[in-house]
Amino acid sequence: MVRYILSKFMFMLLSLFLLITATFVLMNAIPGSPLQSEKATSEQVQKNLEAYYGLDKPLIVQYGTYLKNLVQGDLGISMKKKFQSVDKMIAQSFGYSLRLGLSAIVTSVVAGSVLGILAAMHHRKTLDNSAMILAVLGLAIPSIVLAPLLQYLFAVKLRIFEVAGLNGPMDYVLPTIALASGPIAFIARLLRSTMIEVLNADYIKTAKSKGLSGYVIVMRHALRNSMLPVVTYLGYLTAGIITGSVVIEEIFGIPGIGKYFVQSVTDRDYPLIMGITIFYAIILMVTRFLADIAYVFVDPRMRVSGGKVGK
Repeated sequence: MVRYILSKFMFMLLSLFLLITATFVLMNAIPGSPLQSEKATSEQVQKNLEAYYGLDKPLIVQYGTYLKNLVQGDLGISMKKKFQSVDKMIAQSFGYSLRLGLSAIVTSVVAGSVLGILAAMHHRKTLDNSAMILAVLGLAIPSIVLAPLLQYLFAVKLRIFEVAGLNGPMDYVLPTIALASGPIAFIARLLRSTMIEVLNADYIKTAKSKGLSGYVIVMRHALRNSMLPVVTYLGYLTAGIITGSVVIEEIFGIPGIGKYFVQSVTDRDYPLIMGITIFYAIILMVTRFLADIAYVFVDPRMRVSGGKVGK
């Protein structure tokens, strides 16, 4: 187990290093300078700015300096937000994204699991068909389309919620639904198909022959094995929701990290682009790493040997 965890961790560090390198090279390959939009009064001012941000040095020197500062936990200073460090900007805005993301994740798992279980227990019946229709709609309508529809219906027409902003807990409802609709549908379909297969297994038939109720069979025997694919998906779900909230935050006017990410790309703010990209990458890699570890613990049939997972 220790070798397996260490191998996964080292692979994660290697992937992060390659991502940082690729992002740095591609970002600097774009023609022009990020300081061109500055209202400099003279060429000397431009040179002073380039010297301040280290843009006057060779690219390899800039890269080495950035890696050195990164190891020390320094993500640099924003080129557009004067005297604001990137790490503080991320820390101040990520709280909104995190709360929205956690709300969407919990909603996705709970609602998706309930729909999937009900559909499997009532296979080929009205409840199953209704749940799958909802799942198809959830997958077919992207969040970027669903979000304005929710705003128009529940905020403009019915006036139940605010159109945008975060002035209270109720303001998280619409963006949470917009973010969670796709994952709910995916989890429901995934859990339904897996549970139908598990419910036809021999040990489930044995449990039925002993007179156990359907609820006990599902919750005590079938659900654990059926949830294994969902556990694997949780790593991708967590990273996808938190990093995928950029558009939703823009639509609902949420002052999260997505706002800074959009602005950084538009303004060509190199330190902010790099900082948010690295931050998102760490979230993705850590959640996938934890999902891999959780999968081994959840499934008792899995064994770790020689740094590899197998049955």
